[in-house]
Amino acid sequence: MAKKKEPTVEKKLRALYDLQLIDSRIDEIVSLRGELPLEVEDLENEIKDLKTKSDKLKEIVEENKKEIQEQKQIIENAKELHKKYEEKLKNVRNNREYNSIVKEQEYQDLESQLAEKKINEYKSNIEQKDLSLEEITQKIEDRSKHLDSKKGELETILKETHKEEDLLQRKSVEFEKDIEETLINSYKRIRSSVKNGLAIVSIERGASGGSYFSIPPQVQLEIASRNKIITDEHSGRILVDAELAKEEREKIDKLIGS
Repeated sequence: MAKKKEPTVEKKLRALYDLQLIDSRIDEIVSLRGELPLEVEDLENEIKDLKTKSDKLKEIVEENKKEIQEQKQIIENAKELHKKYEEKLKNVRNNREYNSIVKEQEYQDLESQLAEKKINEYKSNIEQKDLSLEEITQKIEDRSKHLDSKKGELETILKETHKEEDLLQRKSVEFEKDIEETLINSYKRIRSSVKNGLAIVSIERGASGGSYFSIPPQVQLEIASRNKIITDEHSGRILVDAELAKEEREKIDKLIGS
């Protein structure tokens, strides 16, 4: 069985540069979306929290209303008992019995007063909660309008870039498969460590693209020979010659229909 032929350094460089072009375009699309996905997520979470607060306040209001009804019932019961004791007073036989009934009446009066006090407290609490609910409802309305606007912006961008991004993501995965693991790991490591995500750059006017440090003529000749992978000593980026970069850009532009 014939041994699989090892790809040349030039083929590796071309594959890496193709991958860089694809990933850079994906970066541009992600940058175009900017902070919109995070803004949408933050607004959704804020609205969710506001609705939770609103539900809790509504529960408290309902509980207070029930408590008011219970206290009103206590007052009604106290009034009924007061009337019964009033009738009993007409038939008292001695002072001890009289004093006992009067004390019961006083107790019912105190129960009514306490219930009235609680009713007023519950009503005051309901008023405060209603004010808070109004504020929260207004906030939810404002945030929802803002969310709809942000979602609209994001949806427009996604519609415009969805097909291209989907194609690019697929191609990025495909290109990775054609590159040996050690090179892919180096590429990803460099890419994650540089600000603009450029791990593979071409020589531009005798300097390294992306860092603009001059490359000695002898090193430029080595890069142009495409016989070994050379990195920029200043930035750590992998270097390719301008002609290779131009050819691969044209190829990728055709691929993605630019």
